[in-house]
Amino acid sequence: MIPSALRLPLNFDAARLQADLAHLQSQQWLPHFNTRIYDGDWSGLPLRAVPGSPIPMYSDPNATSWEDTPLLQSCDYFPEVLSAFQCPLLAVRLLRLGAGSVIKEHRDPMLSPEDGEVRIHVVVSTNPDVECRIDGVNHRWAAGECWYGNFTLPHSFTNRGTTERFHIVLDCKVDDWLRGLLEA
Repeated sequence: MIPSALRLPLNFDAARLQADLAHLQSQQWLPHFNTRIYDGDWSGLPLRAVPGSPIPMYSDPNATSWEDTPLLQSCDYFPEVLSAFQCPLLAVRLLRLGAGSVIKEHRDPMLSPEDGEVRIHVVVSTNPDVECRIDGVNHRWAAGECWYGNFTLPHSFTNRGTTERFHIVLDCKVDDWLRGLLEA
């Protein structure tokens, strides 16, 4: 039985993550497309997307091909981070949650090991006042950590801090490698 949230045994260099973030800060951040479920600033940059998609941050369940974006290719460390995942990667986004912003409680369909696709967060930058709540349990995640969450369950994120929170969010196909990582 895999818990609703699990810190994975992958750790990344927070300083190098933040250097790539600084490199991308001047880009045009896209507001998250699901405007009904957040208040404030929830925006992102696509790092892997469906070629030619009009909504490049959307993890299209019907898509058959994904490719790295020029934004990812312009980074030094983010490609190395993604290469640590030895499973098929679908959509990958760099998501920002602004200070004082809230992602309201909701569920994302078809994102559990049983569904064959999961969502993983790599924490790039955060503050002590960012809270992730999954299935009624509060979590505080630190820069450089890697987390699995069962986002088919009720979940929310709140940034009560004065600085932005940044995560690399990966949608991954479950294969033997990833199943082993989740069950270890």
